[in-house]
Amino acid sequence: MKPDNFTDIPKTWDNMSMYVIRSSIWKAVQACASKFSGHLLDVGCGRKPYRQYLLENKFIERYSGLDIESAIVYEEHVKPEYTWDGVTMPFADNSFDTLMATEVLEHCPDPHVTILEMKRVLKPGGLLFFTVPFLWNLHEVPHDEYRYTPFALERIFKECGMVDIEINAHGGWDMAMAQMIGMWVTATQFGKKRKRWGKLLNPVMKWLLKRDVKNHPIKFTDGMMINGLYGLAKKATN
Repeated sequence: MKPDNFTDIPKTWDNMSMYVIRSSIWKAVQACASKFSGHLLDVGCGRKPYRQYLLENKFIERYSGLDIESAIVYEEHVKPEYTWDGVTMPFADNSFDTLMATEVLEHCPDPHVTILEMKRVLKPGGLLFFTVPFLWNLHEVPHDEYRYTPFALERIFKECGMVDIEINAHGGWDMAMAQMIGMWVTATQFGKKRKRWGKLLNPVMKWLLKRDVKNHPIKFTDGMMINGLYGLAKKATN
């Protein structure tokens, strides 16, 4: 069976650009999924790669995917249950117990508007899970808006009235370097030499990722490099 590159992610030389970020997001989903419950809305769901895993969580009763009409089409037969215009979600207030938004907020022109809309459709005490890139190439141009620091992200959530905010880094210097190597091999114009460079540097990338595991949790201090962020935030109960 062909790997889906979201939950079954090849460590091969020709997947170096995607391996680090996709495996990081997948690990974050797995680390936080035990806190998800009820009716879950996957905002920016794409091909819904985490749907089956989430539905196997006994605390999740229902999964719904939401995406923009003009979003990237990964597979023609995979459609979101709902679509929206990026501003107003087609749901009543207090509709969902859990929201997840993986690699979404960097595409929002006004993150306050998006987070307030997420907050509106969450039930009181409802949970939002999110991931955002920090070290990543321009993508979905021109709809690539932001790269967030943890401090800016926390401030925006607080300004939107979210509470119990937790923000973590996927990895530090070693993971960031591994990710840069992967992107460099894939994005630069090596031509016929790309395969040679990929096979040469893939073991280096894997070694860096093993080193990174030893240096958790990442502390947000001067001089620290991060490759991406993930976390949780709640809607207040009153």
